Formats: sequence, C-alpha cells, structure tokens
Amino acid sequence: MLRKSLTLFAIVIPLVLAACGDDDSSDSSTSASSDTESTTVTAGGGSGETVDISETEFKLDPSDPSTKAGNVTFQVTNDGQTVHNLEVEGNGVEEVTDDLQPGDQGVLSVDLQPGTYEMYCSIDSHREQGMEGEITVQ
Repeated sequence: MLRKSLTLFAIVIPLVLAACGDDDSSDSSTSASSDTESTTVTAGGGSGETVDISETEFKLDPSDPSTKAGNVTFQVTNDGQTVHNLEVEGNGVEEVTDDLQPGDQGVLSVDLQPGTYEMYCSIDSHREQGMEGEITVQ
C-alpha cells in the first residue's frame, strides 16, 4: 500500500507542477500584456497632455506650447542635422531627455503644476543660438 501511494505521489506531483508551470506562463504573458498597456498609458501621458516638439538647428517648434497641469509627455523629434536634447526646468522641476541623434525621437514625461517652465537644448551653446522656449501650464 505504501509503495502504491509513493508511485501515485510520484506521478501526481509532476502533473501538478506541470499544470502550475502552464498557469505561470499564462500569468506571465497576461502580466506582460498588462505591463505593456501600462507602459503605453504612461508614455502617452495617461490623463495628462502630450506635446510634440521638433528640434532643428537652432530652434524648437513650437517654442511656446501651452498645456494643462498634470503629467505632460513631451514627444521630441530631432529633425536637425546634429545631436540635440530637450530639458524642461522650473518650479522645482529639472528633467532632460537622452541626447538624440539626427532623426531620433525621445519621450520625456514630467509632472507639471500650473505656471511657466523653460525648455531648451542643453547641448553646447544650442540654447544661446535659439533652441529655447517657454511652456505655459494652466
């Protein structure tokens, strides 16, 4: 009887573990889908605003965007011929994108309260050459 129980146990345990493995992979893919959706929402700004910024030598377009307070996502495209970035600064905020090669795009999500903020390219003297603007947050 003990031998039958051990044999049955040896057969049932691997089946149970295999079933658990299948559930984990299902949960994992479900979790990945949820993470992807969450990332998409975050990148899109969730309930916040999205502001598209084009960078060229040596200007930002638009240079004076207005947006609502909250999570603001800047979708930055380097339409120029040299490396650029975008820095947003003011009211205790100072965030910057990675350096963007010509043709690259970057995303910068920032929680902005009502007020005005500076934005500019912080590479070399790009700001002094005209790559700056002001964000108005309502």
